[in-house]
Amino acid sequence: MTNIARPNEARVEARVAVSDTAPLAKLAIQRPLRFKRAIIALAFVALALAPAPLGALTREQMTDAFTQVSAFVAATLLLFYGAERVFRFSMGETLKGARWMQVPLASLLGATPGCGGAVIVIAAYSSGNVGFGAVVATLTATMGDAAFLLIATRPDAALVVLPLSFATGILFGWFVDVVHPNGVTRSAGSACELAPRIGRIRPRDIAYLVPLFPALAVGVAQLAQIELTTLFGIPITVFALIGTGMGLVIWVLSPVQAMTHPDDAPVTRMAEETSFISVWVIGAYLTYEYAAQFLGLDLAALFSSIAPLLPLIAILIGFIPGCGPQVLVTTLYINGLIPFAALLGNAISNDGDALFPAIALEPRAAVLATAYTAIPALILSYIVYYGFPNVLN
Repeated sequence: MTNIARPNEARVEARVAVSDTAPLAKLAIQRPLRFKRAIIALAFVALALAPAPLGALTREQMTDAFTQVSAFVAATLLLFYGAERVFRFSMGETLKGARWMQVPLASLLGATPGCGGAVIVIAAYSSGNVGFGAVVATLTATMGDAAFLLIATRPDAALVVLPLSFATGILFGWFVDVVHPNGVTRSAGSACELAPRIGRIRPRDIAYLVPLFPALAVGVAQLAQIELTTLFGIPITVFALIGTGMGLVIWVLSPVQAMTHPDDAPVTRMAEETSFISVWVIGAYLTYEYAAQFLGLDLAALFSSIAPLLPLIAILIGFIPGCGPQVLVTTLYINGLIPFAALLGNAISNDGDALFPAIALEPRAAVLATAYTAIPALILSYIVYYGFPNVLN
């Protein structure tokens, strides 16, 4: 779920053998620390410990991020990955024999929250088991990990974005198969760093659940317009800051490069992915509040001054590999800073973490498929922007 490590960071290698039986890496040795992440985590801690008003504002935003977003993301991930574990079957073999249903299945996998489904399609394409239209369909439909954030905080918007992305992926995937009846020339063979397997459930995975449960209770109460400041006699801020700190530790010590391994336990995948999403959400919350409180910037007014360009900007951000920038775009939408049209354009154009293995395994197809996703993103986002300017804003 995070960016692929650079050479000077790489003590962990998880090689993907592109074959029918091993589309994902099976095992990787964990490294103890990621230096750049540690610097970011220490910066967050220093800001939280700073004297008022900086420290007070930072702790307040960390509390809001944990109770309003992280707890719901964690619950959604546990539900999703738990169901995935129970109902698992061989999707690679299913895609291989699907024929004309490859595109709808690929789009469905892409529309599934997270990046795992899209990565399966990319690996299947490199193996020669699906066509190029399936690649375009899955990259068009996927919203990556930003989908979890949207489901947790704006389910009404998610109920529109995800089905619309799914349908768009099918139609555009079939269109691309007509334009490229012979597909795109595949690479002879390649490997990429992806999805290290963590293995057994770690103590920190279980410990992370402890502050998440009370935070979820607070978040649900807030949705019901009930204000809770304490739980079991303990201030909510205590739960939130403990959970935020544990999430930072998990993120800093994480061996994950691009996404969690599907064979890891749901609670481990939840801890890894929630901690990653939380870092981006905290960053977005703090950026907004610091700009408003200390710099006097009115980001809402600034964005409104370039409102017609916001869908285009969001689409261009969607070209950036990884889920982090897309989580940031979703956070801006949740906070009312960008319109639904911009969110929709980003959701269709972004490829999440699936773009990493796509570039590594099939660079030519990856670039062309990403360019293709911009077409429906531009069309639909500006139809919504001018035709339905107030929808879901």
